[in-house]
Amino acid sequence: MNKKFKNINLINIETELKKSYLNYAMSVIIGRALPDIRDGLKPVHRRIIYAMYILDNKYNKAYKKSARIVGDVIGKYHPHGDNAVYESIVRMAQKFSLRYPLIDGQGNFGSIDGDSAAAMRYTEIRMSKITQEFLKDIKKNTINYINNYDNSEKIPEILPTKIPNILINGSTGIAVGMATNIPPHNIIEVMNAFLAFIDNKKLNTKSLMKYIKGPDFPTGGIIEKNEEIYKAYKTGRGTIQIKAKIKIEIDKKTKKKNIIIYELPYQINKSKLIEKIIELIKDKKIEGINNIKDESDKDGMRINIETKKDANNEIIINKLFYLTNLQISYGINMVALHNGQPKILKLKDIIYIFIKHRKKIIKNKIIFKLNYANKKLHILEGLLISLNNIDYIINLIKTSKDKKEIKKKLENLKWNINEKKIFKKKYKLSKKQIKSILKINLIKLTQTEQHKILYKYNNIKKQISNLNFILKNSKEIKKIIKKEFTNIKNKFGDKRITKINKKFKNIKNKDLIKKENVVITLSKLGYIKYQKLSTYETQHKGGKGKLAVKIKKEDFMNQIIVTNTHRNIFLFSNKGKLFITKVYKLPYYGRTSKGKPIINILSLGKDEKITNILPVNKNKLSHYIFMTTSNGIIKKIKIKEINIKKRKKGLNIIKLKNNDELIKVNITNGKNKIMLFTKKGKAIKFSEKNIRTMGRNAYGIKGIKLSKKDNVVSGIILNDVNKEILIVTENGYGKRTYIKEFKTRSRATIGIKSIKINKKNGNVIDAQIINKNDQIMLITNKGKLIRISVSEINILKRNTQGIILIRTKEKDEKLIGIQRISIVNKIIKT
Repeated sequence: MNKKFKNINLINIETELKKSYLNYAMSVIIGRALPDIRDGLKPVHRRIIYAMYILDNKYNKAYKKSARIVGDVIGKYHPHGDNAVYESIVRMAQKFSLRYPLIDGQGNFGSIDGDSAAAMRYTEIRMSKITQEFLKDIKKNTINYINNYDNSEKIPEILPTKIPNILINGSTGIAVGMATNIPPHNIIEVMNAFLAFIDNKKLNTKSLMKYIKGPDFPTGGIIEKNEEIYKAYKTGRGTIQIKAKIKIEIDKKTKKKNIIIYELPYQINKSKLIEKIIELIKDKKIEGINNIKDESDKDGMRINIETKKDANNEIIINKLFYLTNLQISYGINMVALHNGQPKILKLKDIIYIFIKHRKKIIKNKIIFKLNYANKKLHILEGLLISLNNIDYIINLIKTSKDKKEIKKKLENLKWNINEKKIFKKKYKLSKKQIKSILKINLIKLTQTEQHKILYKYNNIKKQISNLNFILKNSKEIKKIIKKEFTNIKNKFGDKRITKINKKFKNIKNKDLIKKENVVITLSKLGYIKYQKLSTYETQHKGGKGKLAVKIKKEDFMNQIIVTNTHRNIFLFSNKGKLFITKVYKLPYYGRTSKGKPIINILSLGKDEKITNILPVNKNKLSHYIFMTTSNGIIKKIKIKEINIKKRKKGLNIIKLKNNDELIKVNITNGKNKIMLFTKKGKAIKFSEKNIRTMGRNAYGIKGIKLSKKDNVVSGIILNDVNKEILIVTENGYGKRTYIKEFKTRSRATIGIKSIKINKKNGNVIDAQIINKNDQIMLITNKGKLIRISVSEINILKRNTQGIILIRTKEKDEKLIGIQRISIVNKIIKT
């Protein structure tokens, strides 16, 4: 090797990188980012409090400039930037950041709107009252001291706090490869849990939660999802939902109902939240809001959202929760340093470790007191000996040359004082005792003063005996800790701010949509939309109708469904497939819009189109789907056997052959009568009980025997309540007919006449069950829609052509769909 490099050691770069990175990571974890479980403080916070203590910057003393404290901290204890230290001071003083602020600040320390604090030269600080409890007994050898960064100062390794700060104020920090996020809690609840745990170490998480209900944030709010709190306390990790507190307030002048936000989730910036709401209003993602005002003042937070007269406040509130930070997920990750190592902590772990810490502090304090008392007793013993032998000592002093000789004579003497019954053996004085004897004032020679010294001596002996008893008896130490915790609770306890909801309501998409009656329309070319039912007022029979959909010349409407926005709907294609969605997931458009191509919503194949749209209620899931094809094939399948999760590509619901198509779908309970209607005016009625349930991949069975050029246009389900059927034809004719005119026959036979067909009225397009109190909606292939009362339609016999329901005046205009509307109010409820 070259002589120039003979002192260079070769090392493995991979090993060195691992070692260096690990050292860096541990330095960040221990020295900056994570709190110690015992005092709940990171090093910077601990050093700030200690610097204030050294400067006597107590809660009952004058404020000092923040810059003074920052200077001492960075100069003596924390060799980092002054901004980093000042930012920590600011946060310790913010009432909206800490549940129990550790610094009492005077001046501008920022706001919940995200405003920065004033410069450190302008603000003043001192300890808050609760911080004093962190430093009690610090001078009584209760803790270890370590060297500062340049070994010029001693700083406490930990503070001997009586306050479980790790829980009451929590902590947030990002280290290397790990992070902590411990929420704050109410001090009364925490102290009650600690007191209960001291009495019974076997308490589990659920038992502890009888005392600690959950986090208690300084900004209040509402915590949802109680089971997640339990999970976080049991495992150390969990996610809770925090919501703002909102109320509805009636304006005294305008009588309008306004939405008032008066508490926000923890760490949410108020001004940014308001900006977000305004942005959502501009983008029309939230409608029904007139104005938003920030009316917050010294008395508290108040965001006033003025809503329009016809606004649905419940929907607006749901959208605010869903689209803004009025509801947030708060991840609990209880990581802290224990014995110098990062550890995920359960609630029970935290309580156990802190109580253990307090026991050690109290023992150290007792040992300190014992040492101090023994030293004092030792001096008093010397004084008592000297006072009992004062004449001899005075004579000894008189006959001695100097102080040195006196000390030497006293050191060599053994005192026999059994007659006084103070000591049981001869006693030799120590140097400290001799020193105190030589300092005796003449006034101490009086009998009164001698009695005082004896009284002190006996009291200290008792004190030592008591201290030794406590030190050896764990029950006595427990009593001291319980007394401390009770005092803390009484001294600093306050009411819970954050409310906890036991039942969690997760806001879903349907909660953002107003529950109202709507009309779903689907054109022949596959344009779908929904619009409000209230758009169409009831007209009289024979009316011209109102434009429901603006459609192309070559297109026409072929389906209309009346339902409500929150319903599930089943969409069946002519190819025998089923698609499932919610009504509100369909596109919403006004009257004059043609809608959106359904092929952009559903995965339809070539030549595939939706032929049936069926609203499905939750209480119908135990029923059956009854299907009818154009060739007269029928099939029955259980709804609960359908896998509703497979929605995008659709489910095969029936097998088809010979160019057959699925044309009609109904829901039945399996015990009804079935009627099929053909376009040439034939109908058949048979019992459903004779039709077996089939699987999804079955073909089905024959329902009616058809003549040439005829096909089935409608299949309906009857029950005992049904009395009438409405039959309509393509030229706008229709009639009501009693069901009793159709006799029950065998399945798969030729039907009987249901309506007289001619050129005037045209072929049958549909047949539906009706009641006299119902309304119906009719729509033409030109997009015209009319809503009429059933009571206006005449009841006619089977072999009649019917009456005009809607006038099809335009060229090639045909009636292509009808929809029965039962008592309208019932639509919303189902």
